Parts: sequence; C-alpha cells; structure tokens
Amino acid sequence: MLGSHLIIHALHRRGVRTIFSLSGNQIMPLYDACIDLGMRIVHVRHEASAVFMADAWAQVTGELGVAMVTAAPGITNGLAPLYSASQAESPVLLISGDSSVSEDGSGAFQELDQVSITTPLTKLSLRPTKVEELYPALDKAVDEALSPRRGPVHLALPFDLLLAETGFANLPEPNASTRPASGELDPGNIRKLASLLSDSKQPLILTGPTGARAHKRTLYRSLEEVLDIPVIPMESPRGLKDPSLGSLIDLIPQADVLVLAGKCLDFTLGFGRSSVLGATARIAAVDPDPQMLNRARRLLGERLVLTIQAEPGAALAALGVPLAPGKRGTWRAAVDQALKYRGAQTAEDPATSKLTPRLLCETVQAFIRTAVDPILICDGGEFGQWAQAFCEAPTRIINGMSGAIGAGICYAIAAKIAKPTSTVVVLMGDGTAGFHLMELDTAVREDAPIIAVIGNDLRWNAEHLIQLRTYGADRLIGCELAASARYHDVATALGGFGATAESAESLGSALRRASESKAPACINVAMAGEPAPVFGTNGSSSISH
Repeated sequence: MLGSHLIIHALHRRGVRTIFSLSGNQIMPLYDACIDLGMRIVHVRHEASAVFMADAWAQVTGELGVAMVTAAPGITNGLAPLYSASQAESPVLLISGDSSVSEDGSGAFQELDQVSITTPLTKLSLRPTKVEELYPALDKAVDEALSPRRGPVHLALPFDLLLAETGFANLPEPNASTRPASGELDPGNIRKLASLLSDSKQPLILTGPTGARAHKRTLYRSLEEVLDIPVIPMESPRGLKDPSLGSLIDLIPQADVLVLAGKCLDFTLGFGRSSVLGATARIAAVDPDPQMLNRARRLLGERLVLTIQAEPGAALAALGVPLAPGKRGTWRAAVDQALKYRGAQTAEDPATSKLTPRLLCETVQAFIRTAVDPILICDGGEFGQWAQAFCEAPTRIINGMSGAIGAGICYAIAAKIAKPTSTVVVLMGDGTAGFHLMELDTAVREDAPIIAVIGNDLRWNAEHLIQLRTYGADRLIGCELAASARYHDVATALGGFGATAESAESLGSALRRASESKAPACINVAMAGEPAPVFGTNGSSSISH
C-alpha cells in the first residue's frame, strides 16, 4: 500500500466520504487514491473555498470536515479560513501537499516550512518525515480536531512519502495511546456548581460557538429546561451586541450567577469588566482548556468563584436535576423577551425608494418559514447583521468569531452537499459577494442548488459608515461599488438562475422562482444602505426586583 492510499483509507475508516479540494501537483497521488474507495472530491475554484467548505461541513454535520490543497501557494491561500475555523471551533483537517523530504534544504519546488505558518492557527500541525509516521500522524491529528475544544488541524504530506511503499497490505489498527483522555468529572466540583446555581435567582449560562451548532443545540435546550436556567450560545464577533441576541446586553448586569460554559472570556464579553458583566455577579468557568481557565482567573479575580476543567456539556448534564425549580419564571421570561426584542419598526424613508435591509430580511424570512428543512447562512458586514437579526432557521452559520467576510457562498454549498434535501439560503452584501462568487460554478457542477440573496447598497457599507462617522461626509474614499455590476448575470452565465429585485413583492417572487428552478441561484436586490441594528436600549428588558 502506497502512502497516499494509506492516508485515504485511514480517512475512510474515520467516516470521511467527502473532501473539499483544489488540485495541484503534490496531491495528485491522493486524488488517485480516492478513486478506489469512491471518495467524493468537491473540486472548488480557490483553495480558501475548500477550507471554508470543510468548516461549514463540520458545523452542519458535527463531523470532521476535510480540505485538501497543494503546497506553498495552495496552503497559504487557505490560511484565512483556517483562522475562521479555529475561531468557530470547527473540527477541520487541512491536508496539504509538500515538497519531498529527500529534497529538504535543496531549494525544492514550492519548498516551505508549512508547519511554522499553520501552528498558530491550529490545535496541531504536523509534517511526517518518514513513511512509518504517516498513519500515526493522521490518527493523532483527527483525534485532536475532534477532542474538546474542537478546532482545525493541519497535516503537511511530503510528495515522496505519498509515493513510498508503506509495507502494509491492510490498514494498521488505531493506536489507542494517541487518543486524548476523555477526562473524568470531579464530583466535588459538580456539587459546588449545583450549589452555586441552586442559590441563584437570576442565573445565565453562556456557551461558545460549539453551543450554537445544530447537533449541540438539542442538548443545551434540554439542559435549559432541566436546569430551569437560560442557556445562551455566543458565536458573533459583536459579542453581546450581536443583533440576534436582541437587547440581552441590558440584562447581563442583572444576572447574579454567570456560567461561562466553554465561552472564552475575551473582547466579546468586554474582557469581563464589571461594566459589562456586572459588579456583583458570581462567575463560574467550565472549559476543557486550562489556558482559558487561567485567563478567567487573571481577568476576573475574586468574582470568579469556581473553575472546572471539563467538556461543558458533560459538566452541565452531570447536574442532572432542576436547580431551584419554578422560581425563575419572571427571570426566564425577561431573558426570552430580551432575546426576541428587535426595536420598533421604523417608517420607510421617503427620500429613497429602495428596499430597507429590515424589510428585505423579513421577506426572506417569510420564504424560509415555508421552506423544507431550511439552513440559513449569514455573511459578515453591515447587511450580515441585519440578516442575523431578522432571519432564523433551525441550522444557521454566520461569519463567526473571526469577523471574516466573504465565505457565505462557500458555506452554503457545503451545507447543501451535507444536507441535500434542505433549502439553503445565504444572505450577503455586494461587497462580500465579490470574494467567492465564482464558486457558483462549483455549485452548478456539484448539483448544489443554493439560493444566494445579495443586499446591494453599492458600497462597502461598514467602512463607509466608519468614514462618515469619524472623518465626515467630505472625507469618503474607497468604499463605493459599481451600479453597473450585474451579479445575478454571473449566476446565469455559469449555468444557474439569476434575478433582480427592487421591492418586497419582486423579491418574494424571485425567491419562489429560484426555488422552482432547482439550480444554484443569485438574486441581486437593490437595497438602501443603513447601519447595522443595535437593540440594547438600557432598560427595555429590565425586570422588577
């Protein structure tokens, strides 16, 4: 068995059936090995797209997402989405081809110290240098990606090792010693956490990005009912100002106990400052990463009353019984009201005939409500915040903690491939659409009929608003986009469906026609440029004591 076949057989045994990739010289042996096992290669138009798709696959399925790219320029093209996967806590395996070990230090074609580059972006980055290291390296990398806290790993595979004979006729048995220890829960710590929560009147549990995933949300919703405590997943770079959290930011200082259940203490929580989390709240941190527990100790000081190194879901599930049952009805109602709060409906601006972003999103949401098993993708930027505020679906992917933009189409394609019967809708601005619009070709080739809705305000609106606010209307530069751009015609030219819309009625019609077309679709919607919504109003969701 050649090294390339060993790698692909090992992935197959770990349940991998789909790989997102862009071809290149150093990974051709891996492509060849995929044929015998019927491994599906989703061949994309840019290496970054492959990594974004692997990230989305992991988010939607809960399984390992695999991307495969070639050496040097291939792997470096995939670095930005590798960072996004890290911040999203997505178990992604990035496989890259590499120059031959036998040519190390000789100026080989595309020779590059890949491991040094990817190590800051991954949980683990490895480059085997001997054929007998191939299988242990792959097994260790996959285990690490899937262990708490989940995240991306990288495996650089030298070309000569892929062509080398391994000496195996069959796949070797997994090395159990490489698997991370699951870790046992300390009963004493669980009792302390139960006591802390039982004594609380207004507790909140905040989870990190993993808690927002569809395969985890069922667990956390169940725990929310069992424990009678609101559980709030956080995955937006806007933190407590995330529009999809409504006016929750106003209630946070009123909580008497906060549990950071896998939620890293960082900029999204104001670094734990009392002005954000309140001065009197008792705080517990439950996290698999000791570095995150140490950070919480450093930033919170005496307000941190308990730390538990454990997988958060398991620790909370171990509590097992209602804590102060029936005593938090008023608190939970206030939290629910805050999460749903979206402010008053503003009147249409008579100075413009363009569709407002809110009405645009509400029109898309009306379509989503009628769709089969809908999946919602929200790209970043100002329009992305409107989408997060006014659109929802049982499964949702946003641009995530990294704050990166432009991945929306890639995410949508992977989601559709993972869930072929689902209706996948992606909302993006005209700026973010420019990053990977050519992946509509991939959608056509892979029979992945997504529906992309572009909110077109003819500019990079976030930066436009920053300039306007900071420097004034006479100092605007570099943010305008062309009114002549016909994004919908790109979809048509690539074999998909394209349409324009300028009103709620025409958008609703375009969405129905896009769905009926059974083809990848792009709807270009003329939209007014407005600042992202902010719903925290310092009192709109307060409760009486």
